Amino acid sequence: MRHRVSGRRLGRDSAHRKALRKNMIAELLVHEEILTTEAKARMLRPAAEKVITLAKRGLAKNDPAQAVHARRLAAARVARFRLAEDEDGSVGEVDVIQKLFDDIAPRYADRPGGYTRMVKIGKRSGDNADMAMIMLVDEE
Repeated sequence: MRHRVSGRRLGRDSAHRKALRKNMIAELLVHEEILTTEAKARMLRPAAEKVITLAKRGLAKNDPAQAVHARRLAAARVARFRLAEDEDGSVGEVDVIQKLFDDIAPRYADRPGGYTRMVKIGKRSGDNADMAMIMLVDEE
């Protein structure tokens, strides 16, 4: 019995889960929405929200040491560089940490949490897995 055992194993060993979590957080921050299985989305949501909250702590203007510390912690929790396609079809490298601290964290500076939304899509045709879209909430 798994009573009071937290975390999702996702059929992977711990190193594979850690790499999956880092890469999925980076993809979410770059593309701002990703389509994945519901189990992976449920694993990803709290981890992504903690990284965004960490980046908000790094926006503190009064202590530059705290900002550097937050950037280093975020770099340890997120894959650093991602390839992303522009509107014109060209592929370029995106610095995920820079986008997190320069674009995403200031957008949610006044929001006390709840930065992501998970929308259930339905079943995947190949293996009947529950699919979900996880996205960053637009600030209104």
